[in-house]
Amino acid sequence: MASVIINKASLEDFDTLQNLGIQTFSETFAKSNSEEAMKKYLEESFNTEKIKAEFNNPDSFFFIAWEEDDAVGYLKLNSGQAQTELQDETSLEIERIYVKKSHHGKKVGQLLYDKALEIAQQQKKLYLWLGVWEENLRAVNFYTKNGFVEFDKHIFRLGDDEQTDLMMKKILE
Repeated sequence: MASVIINKASLEDFDTLQNLGIQTFSETFAKSNSEEAMKKYLEESFNTEKIKAEFNNPDSFFFIAWEEDDAVGYLKLNSGQAQTELQDETSLEIERIYVKKSHHGKKVGQLLYDKALEIAQQQKKLYLWLGVWEENLRAVNFYTKNGFVEFDKHIFRLGDDEQTDLMMKKILE
């Protein structure tokens, strides 16, 4: 495997980011959800207008993991009012870390997480937080290994299906 570099996404990366979002979300959750629910969620969450609005929000940040010319994963961070729930000025939300299935187990997720940690430290945040589907044990274990602890739960809607997300946080030193 060639070395992976993490770059902040720019407007030129818009199509790459949109396609990567659709591909990685599908690879991660299609087996556990109905085709109809997945189709509805992907149309709502990854349509051009929604992604553009997220991209243009000054409190949201996207980073792409590149292996040469291949985008293999991405990270979305939210601060301030862009956060999906807590909207605490002292925190940074990891809204998404997704890696192509072809690159699972190759430390790409860890590199993206390390970038999130670096940004949180640069912005002098007190803690990182996120929501992760309780049945996505791979992700739950990843965050636990990186020092996150569960502090609450919330409902995540995928189509008409209500799923429980664990809300996890990591206090920064």
